Amino acid sequence: MTVIETEPPVAATGDLSGEAYRVAMRRWLRANLPASFRSDSAAFSPPTLPQSIAWEAAMYRAGLAGIIWPQAYGGHGRTLREHLIANQEIGALAMPESVNSIGKELAGPIILAVGTEEQKRRFLPAILEMRDIWCQGFSEPEAGSDLAGLRTRATRSGDIWRINGQKIWTSGAYRAQRCLVLARTGPLEDRHRGLAMFAVRLDAKGVRVRPIKSIDGRESFCEVFFDDVEVLQSDALGAPDEGWAAAIRVLEIERATNRMYRAWRFENELRHLIAACKSDPVLAQLVAERHYEVRLGEVVVDIEVLKAHVETAVDALVNGDRIGARGSLAKLHWSEAHQRFAALTLELLAQASLPLQPAVQVARRRFEAIYLQARAETIYAGTTEIQLGIIADRILQLSKGK
Repeated sequence: MTVIETEPPVAATGDLSGEAYRVAMRRWLRANLPASFRSDSAAFSPPTLPQSIAWEAAMYRAGLAGIIWPQAYGGHGRTLREHLIANQEIGALAMPESVNSIGKELAGPIILAVGTEEQKRRFLPAILEMRDIWCQGFSEPEAGSDLAGLRTRATRSGDIWRINGQKIWTSGAYRAQRCLVLARTGPLEDRHRGLAMFAVRLDAKGVRVRPIKSIDGRESFCEVFFDDVEVLQSDALGAPDEGWAAAIRVLEIERATNRMYRAWRFENELRHLIAACKSDPVLAQLVAERHYEVRLGEVVVDIEVLKAHVETAVDALVNGDRIGARGSLAKLHWSEAHQRFAALTLELLAQASLPLQPAVQVARRRFEAIYLQARAETIYAGTTEIQLGIIADRILQLSKGK
């Protein structure tokens, strides 16, 4: 399948703003998103990697990626509020997740923050044009969520770094060309000091990627092994002692502003569930009962709280503030609320009348996949326990127990 753009790119209408900008993007998305990409459609078929790459490249050309990145590096130079508008419209549709979210939402912002001018011009357009897909090499088997305990080591000799170690739970490594690797340049006892960040090519000699099958049958997670991998100094991001600060900046971005569309996608899922239930006489009666009215009402509250987190974060950033530890509030709330909702969807749909209505069949397929995917949502980007510790320590400033 080839993505055929039937609407002119939004990027070409640079004078639009506010509601006109929203309308233009909404029109483009609805005109160009294939029905087979929509998981709430009976025509849904998971896109292949080439299809995903073609679709995301089309979205970029339309102005729906690299929205706030400078035009000098391939971005569209728009505002953070316009970035939010775009995410709201993306979230309103049951679209597939990006196969290059690490590149667009983590590696890109880090390169913008600490990369050299040459690195920005070399890496950033390739991310947006989908020529380079990135993954993130932070987690390690012996460190878990304790990022400061990582053991992957980088040693320097002239303009060459040699990296040795192992990363785990590296999402999408099997399809990526680059990995954002955090490695230790000093002794393990230094913890937060002596950490460096690198843009490592995954086709480099000494790199081995091994997929891990998850409970939904997919192999999106990977282990990545680095055996004396040579990395040029030109692929080192920032100074050798900037790795921890850059990593924290990555995680703040990841927890607070990445995938802003999640709240609006959550709302899309709720609307889909209710519509499917109303198509079935048994489920229509169930959702009208007080017990389920209350639980569905709680989902609405969860969604509105998540929207408020996102909108507050945008306001703070526009005003020049850092998100800091507040990013953990949004990440914690979304991951736990979404897991509760996923369990509720299966509980309801399991009570449908037989034979299943077509709309219920579509919903069951979609929400069974969401339920399995949601099991990881309280783990990736920092576990629930890590988020609670950050909130206790950095927001409430509670003393640590003995």
